[in-house]
Amino acid sequence: MASEQATLAGGCFWCTEAVFDDVIGVSDVVSGYIGGQVNNPTYKQVCAGNTGHAEAVRVTFDPDVISYSEILDIFFATHDPTQLNRQGNDVGTQYRSAVFPHSPSQEAEARAGIERTQAELGQRVATTIEPLAEWYPAEDYHQEYFAREGSRNPYCMAVIAPKLRKFRKSFAARAKAMEDAG
Repeated sequence: MASEQATLAGGCFWCTEAVFDDVIGVSDVVSGYIGGQVNNPTYKQVCAGNTGHAEAVRVTFDPDVISYSEILDIFFATHDPTQLNRQGNDVGTQYRSAVFPHSPSQEAEARAGIERTQAELGQRVATTIEPLAEWYPAEDYHQEYFAREGSRNPYCMAVIAPKLRKFRKSFAARAKAMEDAG
C-alpha cells in the first residue's frame, strides 16, 4: 500500500480525527499541534492560545483508494471553513481552519479545494494554507478520543456525533461505518 499524509486543522482535533478515522483508505489519524513557536507544546499551552499552534490532525491515506482532493472535500464539508479562528464555541487561533501541504502538488490542490468550496458555499472561505511546520503529536489521552469517550462525553455527543452523521450521509461511499454495515 502506498501512503501519503495530509495535515489539516479544522477546529477541535477530536472532531476532525473522528471523521477521518471513518474514511475508507485512511490508515492512521494522529491528533497534534502545528504552526506555532513553542517546542513540544502541551494541550494546556495550546488551549491558552499563546503558542501559535493549531489543533490539527495528520492523516495517513492510500492515494490509490482516496485522493488528496477527496480528503480535502471531506475536510471542508465537515467543519465550517468560513469561520475565522473558531469552530462553534471553540474560539482562538488554535481552532483555525488551515491546510499544511506536504508538497507543491498538495498546495495546488488545497488552493483548488478552497476555490471549489467558496464557489459551492457562495461565500469566502477563511481556511489558510500554511507552510508545513514542526509536528507535535498530542498527548496520548487525546488520541482516538471519540472512539474511547464518545458515548459518555456530552461534548462528543453534541458536537462530534452530528459531524459523523453528516459525513456518513454526504460521503456514504467513503465511510467505513457504511462499508461495515453493508
